[in-house]
Amino acid sequence: MTDPGIPTPSDDIQQLVEIMAWLRTPGRGCPWDLEQSFATIAPFTIEEAYEVADAIERGDLADLKDELGDLLLQVVFHARMAEEQGIFAFPDVVRAITGKLIRRHPHVFGGDRHMSPEAVKGLWDRIKAEEKAARAAERQRLGLPAEAKGGVLAGVPTALPALTRALKLQAKAGKVGFDWNDVDAVLAKIVEEAGEITEAGRNGAPQSEVAGELGDLLFAAVNLARHLDVDPEDALRGTNAKFERRFAAIEAALALEGREPAGASLEEMDALWNEAKRRERADRA
Repeated sequence: MTDPGIPTPSDDIQQLVEIMAWLRTPGRGCPWDLEQSFATIAPFTIEEAYEVADAIERGDLADLKDELGDLLLQVVFHARMAEEQGIFAFPDVVRAITGKLIRRHPHVFGGDRHMSPEAVKGLWDRIKAEEKAARAAERQRLGLPAEAKGGVLAGVPTALPALTRALKLQAKAGKVGFDWNDVDAVLAKIVEEAGEITEAGRNGAPQSEVAGELGDLLFAAVNLARHLDVDPEDALRGTNAKFERRFAAIEAALALEGREPAGASLEEMDALWNEAKRRERADRA
């Protein structure tokens, strides 16, 4: 990279690519950036994606701008490390995603712009087969081993949040008939799993066994969400936000008396919780 001098803020993405290259250049770059790898940066990539989702959840569009920039930096960072290894560079990333968008929207960018939704859906299998063949050719060009042929559950990333991954695994299994027929059957499974946790606790089961039973209960709860067409991550985020609101109401009520939660009894806090719950319901009515 030619020395661009001291960089200045710019709306040209090439400036970002060049700054990242500078940070990764031995002898003049940043010591922390230089010692990073795909593996060490991956957790930051996930964190930045969550911070984007958090800004959206809060409706903070000013913060969203900054968080999207942080996430974009992660893309440029990974692309720079790949370029250093001679695998691909940032323009290749852009070319790949633009190609995918064009390829997956033949009804928009192709000759026939009047395809029905059913016809568009029918193109999906052909498009996926073409993309799979292209990926295989690219792996061969790079000297990488062919992708292992997986079973029904293959292709669900292990790094997904556990609830989301459970949802996707269940959906894949459901497509081949491994699924409950109705919601009542799922509810019965939840009751069964809850009973097994109770039994494990009564019998003094080891912590690993209790954790396994709890995992089964959570998995069953995700299955219920799927049958109710509810995203479990969204549902739990909503409950987390509700818990925060109501606990904040407890703190505010106690603060009026010059007190803190640590100095209140469970009965007092429970009563304040119920009052906060009552007010929320009244506000919605």
